Amino acid sequence: MVTVVKASGQKEPFSEIKVRNSIRRSGIPQEIQEQVLAHIKTKIHENIHTSEIYRHIIEFLETSPQPFNKTRYTLKQAIMDLGPTGYPFEDYVAEILKIEGYQTQVRQILEGRCVSHEIDIIAEKDGQKILIEAKFHNSPGTRSDVHVSLYTKARFDDLKDKYNFTQGWIVTNTKVTADGIEYARCNGMKIIGWNYPETGSLRDLVEKAKLYPITALQSLSQSQKQSLLDQRIVLCKTICKNQNLLNQFDISDDKKNNLKDELNFVCNII
Repeated sequence: MVTVVKASGQKEPFSEIKVRNSIRRSGIPQEIQEQVLAHIKTKIHENIHTSEIYRHIIEFLETSPQPFNKTRYTLKQAIMDLGPTGYPFEDYVAEILKIEGYQTQVRQILEGRCVSHEIDIIAEKDGQKILIEAKFHNSPGTRSDVHVSLYTKARFDDLKDKYNFTQGWIVTNTKVTADGIEYARCNGMKIIGWNYPETGSLRDLVEKAKLYPITALQSLSQSQKQSLLDQRIVLCKTICKNQNLLNQFDISDDKKNNLKDELNFVCNII
């Protein structure tokens, strides 16, 4: 049995089921799923890193009849590419919560009982007022530990009475340690990680709302993506609804048509 090395350094047996599930979750057509899996089987070797498996999948999708399938598969990396600061991730999470029916504010400075705090996101719905710590990581294998749960609880306690907060949340694009989860659970806090909880994880929310970040687009350069992020434009859907936003870039007609095809694929199929 071939051993795979995860981003955390942990080793585990290669699982064809896990690879198949990751491809299927991305919405890639069945016939291409089988082709990808067959391709991966020719590349695996002892102590292969999950990042190498990921790279082989991406390379194969780039040469498939529908290369925009790559956009589907790169969701987790695209969210990590929202960095290097955490501000675009805060905007992104706020947009997801709006789809869930919340009213949101980002980056609010609030004076607590003891000190002032910058709160990443405030979300309100059905009489609930939630203080949210949006914990962004831009490298695989990084986890939010118990300290994040501790300081989020401390902020909540310092602010809750004055501002009528009803709950504290932590939303992160990676994982949270077992201690971090247990401390949050013990204190009535909610955690949303990349694949936690089993139902209602960040991945679930994104896929349900079909809110892919602009960093998933293969047809924009890094500088063009950063320019949009600086304007607080984080969603592909925003550009789909207003393609005049692309006029700010010096893009050839061929590249612009390719970009519009990709946007149409992302906004209407994913």
